Amino acid sequence: MSRSKRPTLLVFAPTRRATSETFIRANLAGLPMRCIAYFGDEWPLLRPLQSLYATAIVTSKLLTQLGMVRAASWPAALVAWLLIRRYRPDAVQAEFGFEAVRVMEACAWSGVPMLVHFRGSDASARRRLDVLKERYVRLMSIAAGVIVKSRPMADTLMALGAQAERILISPSGANTDLFHGSAPAAARPVLLAVGRFVAKKGPLHTIRSFSQLCGELGDREPMLALWMVGDGPLLKAAQALVNALGLQDRVHFFGVQPQAKVAELMREVRGFVQHSLVAPDGDSEGNPVAVMEAQLSGLPVVATRHAGIPDVVLEGESGYLVDEGDEAAMAEAMARLILNPELAARLGDCGRRRIQERFTIGHHLNQISELIDKVITCNR
Repeated sequence: MSRSKRPTLLVFAPTRRATSETFIRANLAGLPMRCIAYFGDEWPLLRPLQSLYATAIVTSKLLTQLGMVRAASWPAALVAWLLIRRYRPDAVQAEFGFEAVRVMEACAWSGVPMLVHFRGSDASARRRLDVLKERYVRLMSIAAGVIVKSRPMADTLMALGAQAERILISPSGANTDLFHGSAPAAARPVLLAVGRFVAKKGPLHTIRSFSQLCGELGDREPMLALWMVGDGPLLKAAQALVNALGLQDRVHFFGVQPQAKVAELMREVRGFVQHSLVAPDGDSEGNPVAVMEAQLSGLPVVATRHAGIPDVVLEGESGYLVDEGDEAAMAEAMARLILNPELAARLGDCGRRRIQERFTIGHHLNQISELIDKVITCNR
């Protein structure tokens, strides 16, 4: 497609600044179309329309908190309609369902096809679904394309009216430029966990499983360690748990790290661990990118049978999956990797090939591009 003929995509997203929003930045940089983006948390002096959109989003949030959910759809929708009138995009894409309900009416008024990209909590957490259920039903009637991370997310949205033929299940994918070169067989007996310290990531479960592992193997493996990357509301609880279990010399917290540093850490460890589960408020994973990044690096994965994880981690072939909350089973799976470096290497090699074949950022961008092209073509 020549540059002059590239379609225009108008994108609305909550933010691009957060470390966790690498997938939004990757989409904007990698989609083969002209992307014009507006964000709900930026007020640049030289971009008055961007500031107007951010102000409208803040107003919408306030109205939602006041229980005026229907009225909350109007401020951002009016600004989005003005932006559609200005840019004449071929399609609109909203990142996250809660952002989509704020701008969806603008697409209905203008006749421009709309795509919605659901990521995780926006299609699982009760704090979202209970408040926005009625709005999501309306959204599903407007959206020409719906992108989700896993089959459970698709099922949730189909129950709210999404049409199966309009849904694309596409994990965000791992970056082949960064994640490579792990050598589990030669690495020290260190396990790595990467993710926000929130309930659905299960950091406390991971620590308790590791504690069991230390009880079984600590004397035999003096170098045994768990490295944890990330920040979040459960970090202090995780640090307190480590102290209570006497693991201060074995569990190391690295805080938030850029992707390049995470990739380096993955090249120094035996395996990757993550105990994802449904949080008390219903919040669930989509398909954790860090799991794919670890596999692409060549690491075996110990994780849970949760959300889209079984789609990318093959039980007994590229890693081990345990039931949500089963800390003993997770400790046992960790032990297999620690005691058998050659097994860890075989599992890691299988995972690397699988991600390269099906779950890279390139695969994800191609799938989204095809859906956008299809939606635009059907609207002409």
